[in-house]
Amino acid sequence: MSFYPQCMATAIGSLPHENPSEACDVILKSIPEIPIWPQLPKTNFRENMEIQFSEGLPCVVFEEEKKRMFFDTRGDITNELEKFYENYIEENLDYFKISHEFSRGIYEMEKKLAEENRPSPKYFKSQVTGPITVGLGRVDENKRAIYYNEMFRDVVVKGTEMKARWLLRKFKSLGCDQICFIDEPILSAFGSSTYVSVNRSDVVNQLKDVIEAIHKEDSLAGTHCCGNTEWTILIDAGVDIISFDAYEFGETISYYPDNVKTFLERGGVLAWGIVPTSEKINQETPESLVKKLEKVIESLTNKGIDKNLIWERCLLTPSCGTGSLAVELSEKIFYQLSELSKLLRH
Repeated sequence: MSFYPQCMATAIGSLPHENPSEACDVILKSIPEIPIWPQLPKTNFRENMEIQFSEGLPCVVFEEEKKRMFFDTRGDITNELEKFYENYIEENLDYFKISHEFSRGIYEMEKKLAEENRPSPKYFKSQVTGPITVGLGRVDENKRAIYYNEMFRDVVVKGTEMKARWLLRKFKSLGCDQICFIDEPILSAFGSSTYVSVNRSDVVNQLKDVIEAIHKEDSLAGTHCCGNTEWTILIDAGVDIISFDAYEFGETISYYPDNVKTFLERGGVLAWGIVPTSEKINQETPESLVKKLEKVIESLTNKGIDKNLIWERCLLTPSCGTGSLAVELSEKIFYQLSELSKLLRH
């Protein structure tokens, strides 16, 4: 699928609203060309980004009082693993569904998009939390990151593949092209002493598996990281869209000019998270954000990448999700994003 966003806007997954209808209205008003379904972590701990996609995975335990989830790998877990892998091999996507209990946003957005006389969007974007972030963020019964359990690391990767495919199949009836982001905030810590034992080639291959699953549904795969990371990991994994915090870390993408040039020339897209998801939005206007974006894009053009190619392959987003912010601030961010896109396109 060819994708020439030319400064269209979309968003990262989370919003702070407790009412899913209100969250969907903000999305459809501000980014109607590429809307998303909202993750609503303030409504229920099950909508936490590391928990929302755990439904159906083997040996998952939910502790309601502590509002947490972990994997209990003790005892005979053969039956649970067999059931999981049987459904994976048979590509039974319904087994991996995300229910109302884990996402009110999916079903509310589905309902709104089905309303009579509502125009179909040009694209529709979903998101899943990536296997590296889930694997390093969730633990077993001994509070050890589940990523270091080889068997369950594979479970998390395969579960993520199927969740992404289920989402894309669910919104296929819209009749538009689809995008699915793999959200990997943990990659900003890649290479640090904390995760020194995490192997680069493993990360590339795990992301590649999820990306290939998204491609099976004839959709575009993006990866979002809201901090600095080794961006070539995503390029090597075969991602179509690199989403990053361009407000705080915009120039870091220019550290890899040859790789980025090749990425763009083969059809890749950069999703510039130039709208800050913090109080800093109060210091900005759409005009000031245009200037900031032009400056960070200059860091690429100064290294020999064609400016027209960059703008042709330019997608606009907030720098991260807004789920932890106040509703008023979140809505201001979405408004500024919408105005920025209009300003750049017109």
